[in-house]
Amino acid sequence: MTSNQSLGLAFDKTMSSPIFQRCHRTHRDFPIVISTDANLLPSGVPEPNFFNFLALVSAVEEINNSSELLPNITLGFHIYDPKNQPFLTFMSALGIFSGMATGIPNYRCKSSAILAAVIEGLPSELSIQLSNVFRIYHYPQISYTSQNLFISDAVKFLYFYQTAPSELHLSTGIVKLLKLFGWTWVGILVPNEDNSLKAVQILKEEVEQNGGCIEFIETFSYNSLISHMKISKIKDHIYSSSSNVIILYGNREYLLRLSWKEIFNLISDKILIRTSEQSLDAYYQPNKDVKSNILAFLIHEKTIPSFLKFIHETDPNLFPFMGFSRYWWTSLCQEKCLKSVPQLCKKNSNLPTSGISHCSVHNFALNYNIYNAVYALAHALHDMTMSSSESESMRSKDTLGFQDYLPWKLHRYLKKVHFKNVVGEEMFFDEKRNLPTGYDIKNLVFLPNGTVNYNMIGHYNSHAPPGQDFIVHAKEIVWESSNTQTPPQSKCSTSCPPGSRKLTSREKTVCCYDCIPCPDGEISNQTDLDNCIKCPDDKWSNERRDACIPKVMNFLSFEESLGIALTSIPVSFTFITAVILGIFIRYRDTPIVRANNRDLSYLLLISLMLCFLCSLVFIGHPGDVTCFLRQSAFVIALSIALSSILAKTVTVVIAFQATKPGSKLRKWMGSRVSNSIVIFCSLVQTLICAVWLGTASPFPYRNMHSETGTIIVECNEGSIVAFYCVLGFLGFLAGISFIVAFLARNLPDSFNETKYITFSMLVFCSVWISFIPTYLSTKGKYMVAVEIFAIQASSAGLLGCIFIPKCYIILLKPERNTRKHLTKL
Repeated sequence: MTSNQSLGLAFDKTMSSPIFQRCHRTHRDFPIVISTDANLLPSGVPEPNFFNFLALVSAVEEINNSSELLPNITLGFHIYDPKNQPFLTFMSALGIFSGMATGIPNYRCKSSAILAAVIEGLPSELSIQLSNVFRIYHYPQISYTSQNLFISDAVKFLYFYQTAPSELHLSTGIVKLLKLFGWTWVGILVPNEDNSLKAVQILKEEVEQNGGCIEFIETFSYNSLISHMKISKIKDHIYSSSSNVIILYGNREYLLRLSWKEIFNLISDKILIRTSEQSLDAYYQPNKDVKSNILAFLIHEKTIPSFLKFIHETDPNLFPFMGFSRYWWTSLCQEKCLKSVPQLCKKNSNLPTSGISHCSVHNFALNYNIYNAVYALAHALHDMTMSSSESESMRSKDTLGFQDYLPWKLHRYLKKVHFKNVVGEEMFFDEKRNLPTGYDIKNLVFLPNGTVNYNMIGHYNSHAPPGQDFIVHAKEIVWESSNTQTPPQSKCSTSCPPGSRKLTSREKTVCCYDCIPCPDGEISNQTDLDNCIKCPDDKWSNERRDACIPKVMNFLSFEESLGIALTSIPVSFTFITAVILGIFIRYRDTPIVRANNRDLSYLLLISLMLCFLCSLVFIGHPGDVTCFLRQSAFVIALSIALSSILAKTVTVVIAFQATKPGSKLRKWMGSRVSNSIVIFCSLVQTLICAVWLGTASPFPYRNMHSETGTIIVECNEGSIVAFYCVLGFLGFLAGISFIVAFLARNLPDSFNETKYITFSMLVFCSVWISFIPTYLSTKGKYMVAVEIFAIQASSAGLLGCIFIPKCYIILLKPERNTRKHLTKL
């Protein structure tokens, strides 16, 4: 019997010779039949598909020998070979349903074998077409090769199940791999068929959502060999591209159209990520310059110990020989095969010899998928038969009733099947009716001896818990020695180092950019940041713009040169004022001291001393107490000084006016008027300060925005209105004193000091008028320095203009400090 004939096989529990099924009456003790396609039995040269056939036989035998799984039911199977042709596929489907090789529609040849499901490994297009037929009869269709996105539609393909992972999640795994190595600039080669193009579209969207870009997408024909012109075009495109990562997307049957020899030439010095289980051994030539930068997402595989034992112990003579099978069994004796297999050759010396070895190219992923498909179906059948309600129905109905009952009832149990397979992995169908097998990630290493090592470097399974779904051991990857970087990089633009950010333009993709430094106050502490990170208000960027450092505290301190100068000056003036006060006390009975009210002179000197000392409160780190006291203490002290000067001026005017005959000002002579002026003016200023401090008192404030990279520690005045009110009152006192003194300037010089007071008020007003714009135009410690300077300059002006001339007379011209000299006209 040739391999393209319809072959029906049913094995008993002793694994005896095959029994060819023919139409006959049904029996109460019946086998359940699994039909499958001929990808299990290829024709021509030995291929790994024969392993798939043996995996099916091994699984069926294990189940039939089990006393726990389906103890009262015998599984059998039929194998059909549609040769991947649509017409033969439909003919095989009709043969499955009718039980006859001719495949008569809507006719069933009664047989002891009841069809349970169809397990197939057809190309996606044929699987979809076959599904349209199976949907009519409600039979489950389990594919062990299909990863098609369109078949993942559980509503449209109601009875379709997949033991291979769907490509729906493969794009996420590829994106995770790209992100792991920082590959943002990639190219794609894909066959121009609907499923692959749809998958690449999903991949492109996910890559772009994760910050990557696709430089190019090149398609090639999947139904014919690629022309040399097309290959040249692809080659030119790849050579001219700057991406170092090429994704070869597509199923194995499509990639056969693209010669691996050409692929090796195309991807020279580049990284290849492929998504097909197609082996490279048959295409690899050791004398070619083949690189090892190949990573592959392959269907998850496990070696089933019982399967290897089955191959080792099974007698090949029990299987039908179809041209190639003798050579296939013989090739197991080659040196490249498993160590346990060559023992088989000793028992089968009558087999012909063969120089062909397929052990290095077989892939256990499909064997594992077939194994899981058979066991999933068996567990579903077991669950159904063990159900109490279903068991009652089975005992009460004949075989024909069970046959009518089986297909559509089986789906409910197949969808809910959940078991642990022989290697300990949990198996169940998800909402898309896929088993949670996932992908193995392997690194292909080409050895000089002509072999290819598939190094396992990780896995990807979308059904696994977060953190365990994608695992790659990057250190185990063998990169090409010619790479200057490990791992190699694939970016459109060089990475922007810390301290800079990416600048994109509309003319370029987001992956192609320029690098510009971060502005002041912003940093980037990672590579390739889209935007710089703004530093907190209390920090500033360092010189390299890669870290935020605390801002410099800016205030007028006692340690700096300006602080030392502004501290020494008022201390000096305080000492001078104290000396002058001592002189006035020492010479208190002299005429020049007694003239113009010596008590007011004492008060003025003391208030000037307080003014000088108040300026020291402005130096140093501002605190709650210093901010609360500095302005109020200064303005009250200066108000006392100005009110004393006003009182002295008024006293002089009254004294000269009272000497005139019949003057009514005689009753105002004495200290009552002067004391009243001082007390009244001081109380008014004190009241204003009390209202200020009681409603909106000054407080320490960190100004983080006035100066770049600096925190100005200053006193916030609380109420600007109150601050200018106290300054305004000082200006009022100074203005009145200046006017009165100016009007009294023509009185005899020897009897009054109005000229000195006039000049001192002129200096005082000039200082404070120039203070206002200067104060408003400066910031930080220089603003404080301006106010201190105004206090010291105005106080020094009062001290110098009023008291220095008198001290000169007292100490250097004592002959002029006589009553006779003072009363001289």
